[in-house]
Amino acid sequence: MSTQIERHNIDDALYIYLQDNSKKWYARFQLFGKWYCKSTKEIEKDQAVAKAQLLRMEWKIKAETGTLTKSKRFRDVAEKAIASMQHELEHGAGKVTYKDYMNALHKYHIPFFDRTYITSIDQQKLRDFDLWRIKEAGRVLAKSTILNHNAAFQMVFKQAVENQWILPIQVPVLSNKGTQGARRASFTPDEYKRLTSKNSEMINNSRKHITADIRQLLYFYMEFAINTGLRPGTELDNLTWGDIQVESHGHKSRFFITVRKGKTTKHTGTRQVVCKQAIFDVIQVMTLIHKNRKATDLIFRLPDGATTKEIGPAFARLLKESEMKDSSAGTRTMYSLRHTYITWELMAQSVSIDVLARQCGTSIQMIEQHYSHVIPKMFSNQLSGMDMPIEANEIKDRFDVPDETKEVFSRKAKEWAANYRRRGCI
Repeated sequence: MSTQIERHNIDDALYIYLQDNSKKWYARFQLFGKWYCKSTKEIEKDQAVAKAQLLRMEWKIKAETGTLTKSKRFRDVAEKAIASMQHELEHGAGKVTYKDYMNALHKYHIPFFDRTYITSIDQQKLRDFDLWRIKEAGRVLAKSTILNHNAAFQMVFKQAVENQWILPIQVPVLSNKGTQGARRASFTPDEYKRLTSKNSEMINNSRKHITADIRQLLYFYMEFAINTGLRPGTELDNLTWGDIQVESHGHKSRFFITVRKGKTTKHTGTRQVVCKQAIFDVIQVMTLIHKNRKATDLIFRLPDGATTKEIGPAFARLLKESEMKDSSAGTRTMYSLRHTYITWELMAQSVSIDVLARQCGTSIQMIEQHYSHVIPKMFSNQLSGMDMPIEANEIKDRFDVPDETKEVFSRKAKEWAANYRRRGCI
């Protein structure tokens, strides 16, 4: 605990003093019957006296104009912001990215700023934070990561402004000097085939029944991601049987999935995704497993109807066992399945970038930024002036469905369409 070691009275309602833990003078002054304490940030006594008088004047103006705020420590404001985000998530109103914001605050912002007053955070303090963060992370973070960190920061400042602990004009400007977004890791058709083969092998070698069920569910999850482009996590995890619809025209039928909850749905509303016909076999097997399914039931459930949080860990284990965790574009994750869908669609030249962006709930700019290595290949014939079979024939083959499967699909689709009209799910 600090101790006052020297004091100099300026008048009856203002004095400066020194503490044993600092060489800088503090000002203590009275306004409308209440005492306030602020650091003058000055070492010289005469300069501290002048600064103390200026501080009292500034605070008097704020008090008279109703703009006087009572500052808070950063940790206290950040914890209040985290509690607010957590409350919104629990009641279905928060954004998925709130989890990233909370993790960033716990890992970086709170440890660094801790008991710093929210009103004391200026550009120099932010520069110090940038240097500390690089050292803490061991690298310069990507721009997308720093954007998340900045958004987390803004949630804290928003909380401070709403509680009048800081004035809007006092909120510092946040910069983004991270590294440019890199190419996204994906799978080639051959790699994905090897991945699913390895998963089948692991299912057969499972020592526990529950482990086999989880690995089987993982396969269904992978096939949905790679045939729809849906985001692993909130978009896939919250799909219900009522979200799958079948549209039939003669012998032709197609699947649609309505995405009701995910990264962008809060701002853009629900979106409808068209599925590749290759997803038919998976849906057929899943309908046989869940014969008593209801429209409100989640799709990704174990045979006994229970949900599981082990799909992610099971996929990580599969990558390790397949020796496919690392790639030339970086480390692969569950999200690589979505990146694979986008990459294959671009290579197959089946749709325009604009349509693909709408299908995937993202922007044209995002696709151009992260898949620029693929886009020139889309126009290889035009750019080379030579008409040749495109390199992506194997990708088109991956999406093709045998004629006999189409016939089965047509019959089954009509049955599912009738189910949907009758009970709200296929």
